[in-house]
Amino acid sequence: MQGTWDDKKSRITAGLESGIDGVLVEESDVSKVKELGRIKVAAIVPEEIPFEVGKEADIIVYGKRSEGDGTKPIPPEINKSDVYNALKRTYGTQINAAYVEIKGKKYERFAVDVSDYCNYVIVIGKDWKIIPLENIIAELQKKEVKVIAGVQNAEEARTALETLEYGADGVLLDTGDPSEIKRVVEVRDASEMGKIPLSYARVTNVKELEMGDRVCVDTCSLMTPGEGMLIGSQSFALFLVHSESEESPYVAARPFRVNAGAVHAYILVGEKTRYLSELRSGEDVLIVNKEGIARKAVVGRVKIEKRPLMLVEAEVDTPDGKGKRRCSIILQNAETIKLVGKDRPISVVELKEGDEVLVHLTESARHFGTAVEETVIER
Repeated sequence: MQGTWDDKKSRITAGLESGIDGVLVEESDVSKVKELGRIKVAAIVPEEIPFEVGKEADIIVYGKRSEGDGTKPIPPEINKSDVYNALKRTYGTQINAAYVEIKGKKYERFAVDVSDYCNYVIVIGKDWKIIPLENIIAELQKKEVKVIAGVQNAEEARTALETLEYGADGVLLDTGDPSEIKRVVEVRDASEMGKIPLSYARVTNVKELEMGDRVCVDTCSLMTPGEGMLIGSQSFALFLVHSESEESPYVAARPFRVNAGAVHAYILVGEKTRYLSELRSGEDVLIVNKEGIARKAVVGRVKIEKRPLMLVEAEVDTPDGKGKRRCSIILQNAETIKLVGKDRPISVVELKEGDEVLVHLTESARHFGTAVEETVIER
C-alpha cells in the first residue's frame, strides 16, 4: 500500500467500513492498522526483520523486494532456498504467504513451487491477463494453499474470482479509490453466495392451526420488496418467506424482519440449514430475492412468541423432473406474512389451492444441517 500514512489510513478506514477481510501493509504500519479496528493484517517483511516486529502481524508475507518481484534471482530448487529456510528458523513455522509477480513462465512455476511453504500465494499480474492465473489455480486446486490474485478494480476482481470452475480464493486490491473498494467487496460477496435456484410449487392445502411458537428473525440489514429467507418444514424444499418490507394498512413496514415461521422449521443460512429455534444474535443468515440472488445478513434479534398458526402444503416437481414431492411450511396466521408468488408476494390469509409460490429444492438429505447422500423421509 503506497503513499503517506494519512493516504493509507483513509483507504484502510474505507475498507473497514465496507467489510474487507484484511489489509496488506509494510511491517512498520502494522501497529497503526491495529489501532483503527479489528481486522486481519498482513505485513510485507524482509528476511532480516526482528521477530518482535513481524510477530504483530496476523500474516507474514515474503517475496516483495526479493525473489517474488525479481529483486533477487529465483533459486533453482525452492525446497533448498536459504531464504525460506532462514525465515522458517526465524519464525519457527511456515511462511504465511508468498508474494510473486508473474513476470514470465519461471515466475508462474515459482508460485506453484513455493506453495508448499505457505498458506497463501499472492500472484500479481505483469503484462498478462488470465492464462497464468488459470494455470496456477489448476495446479494448486488440490493443495491446502489459497490463491490470492492481485487486481486493480471490480471487473478484474470478478474475472479472478470466476476463473476456471474454482476461481481465485480471494483478491488483493490495489487502488486509491474508496468507492472501488466498496465495489470489489460487493463482487466478493456475490461470488461467495452465488445464485440459488428457485422453482414454483403449487399450493395444495391451506389450513388454520391452533396456537404455537413462531420466530421473527430481525436482522442488522434492511431488505427490499422481493427479498426474504428460505424456510420450510422439510429440508428438501424451502419456501421463500417474504420480508416485512412492504407497507401495510395493519402495521408499519419492518424491512429488517422476516416473520419466519414455527420454531421447528429449517432455515437456509449458507451451505447448511439451522432450526429457527437455534438462531442467536450475531449469527449469519441468508437473504434471498425472487431471482435467487443471495447475500448474508447478521441476526440482530430473534423473537419467539405464541401466535395462531397456518399450515401451507404444496406440491413441487422433483429436481430430475420425473415426479412430484409434497412439502409444507407452518407460518403465523396474519396478513403481513407472505410467500413469494409469480407476480407478487401473497399473504398467507389470501393463499388458496392452485397458487404458485417460490421454493428452493435440494437433492440431498441433511444431517445436523449438512447435506448428505442418504434416505431421509420428512412429512
